[in-house]
Amino acid sequence: MKNSKSFTILSYSIIAVLLVLYVVPLILVLNVSLKSYPEYLMNPIGLVKEVQWQNYASAWTEGNFANYFLNSVIYTGIATVLTIIVSLLGAFPVARGYVKWAGFIYMFFLLSQFLPNPMVAQYKLMLSFKDSLDFFGYDTKLGYIILKTSGTGVVFMMFVGYIKSISRELDEAAGMDGAGYFRYLFQMILPLMKPVIATGVILTAIGIWNDFVGPIMYLPSKANYPITFGLKEFKGQYGNNWPLLACGITIVAAPLILLYTFIQKYLVDGALAGAVKS
Repeated sequence: MKNSKSFTILSYSIIAVLLVLYVVPLILVLNVSLKSYPEYLMNPIGLVKEVQWQNYASAWTEGNFANYFLNSVIYTGIATVLTIIVSLLGAFPVARGYVKWAGFIYMFFLLSQFLPNPMVAQYKLMLSFKDSLDFFGYDTKLGYIILKTSGTGVVFMMFVGYIKSISRELDEAAGMDGAGYFRYLFQMILPLMKPVIATGVILTAIGIWNDFVGPIMYLPSKANYPITFGLKEFKGQYGNNWPLLACGITIVAAPLILLYTFIQKYLVDGALAGAVKS
């Protein structure tokens, strides 16, 4: 289909606006992170004149990122893997119709995405678990990981849509060859789902890694703080150290940028496959 000149101009205009909205703030944060504090006070939004690479070392130390980084890796890594496994185990029988009321179950997950935030109920649940199990519940790493694993709604629905695009004949062939259920699921179905799994991984990891409110409620002990808590260290009584805060934001964002770089080739396919295949 041949595009008109006006449509082309409109398309490029929208792209330009999106670039300004998303790229300019990133450049601004990077620019501020390389300034000294006096230079920032003199010209907050101007281009940096003397690059201060040592700001990142200072931010890493003052933000206690060395202590918080490992916690975030544990929370994000384990919860993301568990989310993918739980979503796969739930999505496969629903997509294939191997359980009763599969359509109702899928609709239940869909409707749950429109419910109010369950934070209050989750908080009370975590407190109740803490009273009975010291290692699981409020202010425990394991309790927080399990809580984050429970947010599988979107990933579950993506997996259901993608699995429906995989031929049922593969199930029958695996059954005739004597493949067990879990062997078939993890050795045959899982490799076929790389695009949608990559999408699920990045969506889940972003939500867990960048979470700030959740740890405030469920992880009050400093030993359990995630990396996002390091950003609070740059807030002073009379002002904020904005260059170091910008360094902290860059440090927090860097692992997700690297993750996206490695799996970005799968994201578009994974996001669209379940919607365009039948």
